[in-house]
Amino acid sequence: MKVRSLKKDKVNVVTLGCSKNLVDSEVLMGQLRANEFEVAHESEDDDSNIIIVNTCGFIDNAKQESIDTILRYADAKEAGQIDKLYVTGCLSQRYKDSLEQEIPQVDAYFGTLELPRLLKTLEADYKHELIGERLLTTPSHFAYFKIAEGCNRPCSFCAIPLMRGKHVDRPIEDLVREAKRLASMGTKELILIAQDLTYYGLQHYGERKLADLLRNLSDVEGIDWIRMQYAYPSQFPMEVFDVMNERENICKYLDMPLQHISDNMLKSMRRGIGKRRTIELVDQIRQRVPDIALRTTLIAGHPGETEQDFQELYDWVEETRFDRLGIFTYSHEDNTHSYTLEDNVPEEVKQERADAIMELQQGISVELNEEKIGNTYKVLFDRKESGYFVGRTQYDSPEVDNEVLVPADSNYVRLGDFANVKITDASDFDLYGEVVV
Repeated sequence: MKVRSLKKDKVNVVTLGCSKNLVDSEVLMGQLRANEFEVAHESEDDDSNIIIVNTCGFIDNAKQESIDTILRYADAKEAGQIDKLYVTGCLSQRYKDSLEQEIPQVDAYFGTLELPRLLKTLEADYKHELIGERLLTTPSHFAYFKIAEGCNRPCSFCAIPLMRGKHVDRPIEDLVREAKRLASMGTKELILIAQDLTYYGLQHYGERKLADLLRNLSDVEGIDWIRMQYAYPSQFPMEVFDVMNERENICKYLDMPLQHISDNMLKSMRRGIGKRRTIELVDQIRQRVPDIALRTTLIAGHPGETEQDFQELYDWVEETRFDRLGIFTYSHEDNTHSYTLEDNVPEEVKQERADAIMELQQGISVELNEEKIGNTYKVLFDRKESGYFVGRTQYDSPEVDNEVLVPADSNYVRLGDFANVKITDASDFDLYGEVVV
């Protein structure tokens, strides 16, 4: 029988969940590389002898995906296909004791803030001088840029504080240093992420500092776009929009999960903001930055959501015409405040409501995209696929938003670079165009 040869100390890091998890994996990989490990990210080769699964524990579907992934590698370990299996991340933080009992094939479980202990287990040193450095898994021209960890918000449905702890800021000087390093590596776009961007500064400086951070980052040579994701609506620091208007490299884009519009639901969700103020906030943002692209996320089927509540949500989405929108069905998460409520909206009703919102948004997206035909936009090209160069405008984030497609025979497109594109056609989530020379 042919015995497969494993490379000693080759680590394959498998990342599940959100972009914040991806950054954690990149930091881990940077530390491993500095400790002279050979490291890969989600490698399809089967010659790694160590697997590290960075898990998600946000909602039921994500938890199941994490468990299935762990079990797959546990089977591989029992079959002698890998030597060591380690699990880290949100699921491990939240359910470590249960996981240790149910999947004992895993050599060790680690929480979200236990990178030094994970490295020590691998007989690697945690190198403090590498703080802020990482091994990018995204194309080099853009990077997710985590400015804070944890969350202090009391949202009733959310388990993130249980997994990530309280909000902790990263100092502005550290973030500027990291941005300069990324720019030196060819990064052109920083996508600012945190559990809550708008809380930035309160923990470290005693006041909201997102606008100051944006100004400092926008001064970094080589950074052409700075994009904001995951901004909380309550007590939003409106001076951010002054910076957006002042600085050309601050994308006119904001991802602000609003979750619902019914006062009944917003109160039950413990969002700290009601319907009237939410509508006023959206109006004020659009007044300050008329061409801003607003992305939001909603929840269908939270406990107690009535047909009237949902109709209110549907009518508001129809009236507001968000540029981008996503919706989750409610997941009944243990140890959250909502878990004390009866999960009384049937799963099929949750899904029907989510589908209705997305069908509505699809029509809105078609209309908004058709309005772009004939206009010319600066586009950053990410990849080549199915006969097209695929890129994005400043109004679109990777993976979740519109894409701009230009025929692959264009001589004026380079991946990871910008080009001006005139839009010639549009569909619900795609724009088609030609490069303007």
